[in-house]
Amino acid sequence: MVRQATCPECSSEHHYERDQFLVCSMCGHEWSADVAEVDGSAADAVIRDSVGNALADGDTVTVIKDLKVKGSSTSIKVGTKVRNIKLVNGVGDHDIDCKVDGFGPMQLKSSVVKKA
Repeated sequence: MVRQATCPECSSEHHYERDQFLVCSMCGHEWSADVAEVDGSAADAVIRDSVGNALADGDTVTVIKDLKVKGSSTSIKVGTKVRNIKLVNGVGDHDIDCKVDGFGPMQLKSSVVKKA
């Protein structure tokens, strides 16, 4: 087993040890000091879209429902195509890193997209 160098919640590299746990100094999340190292590429797990198709880096996906965007008065509409996605181990269950036209870079959940 290898010590995980970044926080699994916020990906911060700033942490300290408390007993057998590591504690993130940025968000306060605690995790076991002995876990398999995560490299952020998500290549080990197969990520699937809302209908079960396997996704890969560089794919084009289509949004299947309207998505509200924090800090914006508009939302990402159904049918919006997102090109050149990158699979990541994101915050929470957000596992797609991409740029959405008109909104900029963001992370999406694979459960709200369909492979185009």
